[in-house]
Amino acid sequence: MSLILPHLSRRGLFGLGGGLLLAGCDDLARTEKLTRIVKSAEDASRGFQRFAGRDALAQEFSRADLSPHFKVNGTQEPVEAAYQAHKAENFANWRLAITGLVNNPMSLSLAQLTAMPARTQITRHDCVEGWSAIGEWTGPQLATLLKAANMKTNARYVVFKCADNYGGEASKGGAQSSSLYYESIDLIDAFHPQTILATRMNGAPLSVGHGAPVRLRVERQLGYKQAKYVMGLDIVDSLAGYGRGKGGYWEDRGYEWYAGI
Repeated sequence: MSLILPHLSRRGLFGLGGGLLLAGCDDLARTEKLTRIVKSAEDASRGFQRFAGRDALAQEFSRADLSPHFKVNGTQEPVEAAYQAHKAENFANWRLAITGLVNNPMSLSLAQLTAMPARTQITRHDCVEGWSAIGEWTGPQLATLLKAANMKTNARYVVFKCADNYGGEASKGGAQSSSLYYESIDLIDAFHPQTILATRMNGAPLSVGHGAPVRLRVERQLGYKQAKYVMGLDIVDSLAGYGRGKGGYWEDRGYEWYAGI
């Protein structure tokens, strides 16, 4: 039986007020003292989760616990032409590419993904901004896809390439953004039983605001790790080839890569 991790409030770990958490990425990246505190909590969280074991589960809830409103955060709807074309076709020709250090590169349709054995889990989504919500997510376990792709022995990370581009939006990094949104996790979290590529939320197909057609759910980590609008998985041995090499869009701007809760 898998261990269930207790919910550890990062606000409690940081010992910080809500005002600092709501200050935003630029303030987080610029404030040296806050960055040190975050790093300390980050190391503690990662150490605890690794000690608890690779299969320790985030707490799961019942449908009676579902939040009446689950905030849409980050990108509301990608404006890029490729995404808009897929949306207009109801994602009929959308494909998920699995590339990189794999012996069996794959290109999967949404229909193929939804036909795979799926896991349903009701979990709490915790945002670094300080809010939480409980939602139900359904989709194939990431491990199923990685096994089918037959990773090479030097594989270390999964990079999630997304459809949305934050470039030009001052509140999301502004001119700092030079590429599409991305995130990454290591293989321990990739093979965790609660790490899924969600195609449904609360029993219905994902809405655009919540990441349609597919979003990552890696339930032992903070909200900014739950990449929306996933277009491809790149299996790599190093994160140096993406962005500033920190492992994700917000990580490149000062957030910690291992955002454990």
